[in-house]
Amino acid sequence: MGIGALTNSNQFNKSMYIDYKGKIYKFTSNLSLNIRRSNNLRLVREINKRSSGRFNFLTNRIVSTWNNLSNGCVSASSVNNFKACIDKEYKLKVIFSKNATNEELQALVKTATKTNGLNVILKDSNENYIQLSSSINSNSFSNPYKLEFIENPPLNIRNSSELKAKEDNKTQEMFAQVVKEFSKAIKFEDSKKELMDRISSLEHRIDVESLKALEVEKCRKEVKDLKEMFQNASVTNKEDKTKKLILENIPTYPKYQLSQQTIEYLKTPTFNIWHWEANEMLSLLEHMYHELGLVKEFNMNPITLKRWLLCIQANYRNNPFHNFRHCFCVAQMMYGMIHLCNLQSCMSKTDLATLLTAAICHDLDHPGYNNAYQINARTELAIMYNDISPLENHHCAVAFQILSNPSCNIFFNAPEEKYKDIRTSMVKLILATDMAKHKEILEELKRYVSNFDFKNKDHMEALKMILIKCCDISNEVRPMEISEPWLDCLLEEYFMQSDREKKESLPVAPFMDRDKVTKPGSQVGFIKFVLIPMFEAVAKIFPVVQETMVTTLHQSYNRYNELIEAEKEKDQK
Repeated sequence: MGIGALTNSNQFNKSMYIDYKGKIYKFTSNLSLNIRRSNNLRLVREINKRSSGRFNFLTNRIVSTWNNLSNGCVSASSVNNFKACIDKEYKLKVIFSKNATNEELQALVKTATKTNGLNVILKDSNENYIQLSSSINSNSFSNPYKLEFIENPPLNIRNSSELKAKEDNKTQEMFAQVVKEFSKAIKFEDSKKELMDRISSLEHRIDVESLKALEVEKCRKEVKDLKEMFQNASVTNKEDKTKKLILENIPTYPKYQLSQQTIEYLKTPTFNIWHWEANEMLSLLEHMYHELGLVKEFNMNPITLKRWLLCIQANYRNNPFHNFRHCFCVAQMMYGMIHLCNLQSCMSKTDLATLLTAAICHDLDHPGYNNAYQINARTELAIMYNDISPLENHHCAVAFQILSNPSCNIFFNAPEEKYKDIRTSMVKLILATDMAKHKEILEELKRYVSNFDFKNKDHMEALKMILIKCCDISNEVRPMEISEPWLDCLLEEYFMQSDREKKESLPVAPFMDRDKVTKPGSQVGFIKFVLIPMFEAVAKIFPVVQETMVTTLHQSYNRYNELIEAEKEKDQK
């Protein structure tokens, strides 16, 4: 059997060809908008597939089921006139209305083929079952559908109620799947709400006035970054997220004309780093490289130096403490110690470049959570570096990712061997800032101080490691009005970490717990057992450090001790 469907117009025919026992039957649906009762059903003999003669006659086979069909489907104006048998050599065509139901079409086909007691099924050329209906696709005379009659039709061509039941079952299954996925989404939304509550808490605790005034927009951006960290359940990503600058549109910062007073003030340990905006800090760092003769020594392109400094700034996160201002603070103290101790007279330009550059890069991309957290939380950094100084290794990696870009490599014109020396020394210095190595590094220097030799490589390596450590934790060397805001920033970062550690059931260090630590209590032990012994060791090599820095440390220690005693007296009352 074959069925052909045409486009929907005001009047068109839909034809189906049936191959039954070698005879081709053609059924055509007359879809005229004004169908008359007399022409709803016509049987036509077709002599060949190209031309056909139409005669208004019906056979006895069709008359037997005529009255069972709906009035909207079939009608005959002259049934009695056409009872002659159909010539078996002719092909037959039945014209039927679009209003005919599937059951009525089944009846027509069964009547025409004398198979009234069986179910009609159709197959295409690929032996696939086709359901008999007015919506069946068109075919051709040469490629008709095959007609078969069976007692129980296959599942895919059962009556409409069975098909509808199958569709309903499928719909039910799809709906169940949607409900399942929606449940997952609900759980995700609950986690998201918990995350948003945490982020909201962080936003409220960004209350350091100096940071609000200078970097509030960056703080908001960092909160957004923290959202991503919580969602990924990790503090850092293993992907290379080093921020790149678009070389075609290089951002810039104003070229400040520094006064002689500022130039001299920059060389002192008492320099107030809170008085300078980000662009001014970039200009001051740029000045250090020029003033120390490093630009000339390494044939640095001034534009490359600017671009490198901007890239460094972009790769410091906006943490309360470990941020770009801390980077500038450490670099300025290194610059101050170079001048205070007259290191130009005992160190090479390569040593000076290594010290200053390592100080600038020493905390690149710091996430605001220390090594203890990285290891306990099993972050990607801890896994990547096997729990060995994960942060410091990461700072080194980011520093040299930036330098790997020729447009940001300030040592691009340096000889290959000199660049290797700089890299080796920078890695050693940045790794030395891990406080877990503090005792080991300090003990090594103490072995050399009694007969320190500036020409001895081991002595000089130990000295450079101590120098960067001194600069990294030198806040208490500065006047109180400069150092105390830094302590507030550090405690804020500590408290953020301890809050998260409590939430994640990780170990919490007492000196980071907001419920246990006090401001003066956090400093007396650190100054007495860490800062004073380290700066005193340096003072044995450079006596000027004793008066300028060690004396200030003792004053800070005494001040915090007095605050502790005052708190004790207040509690006793």
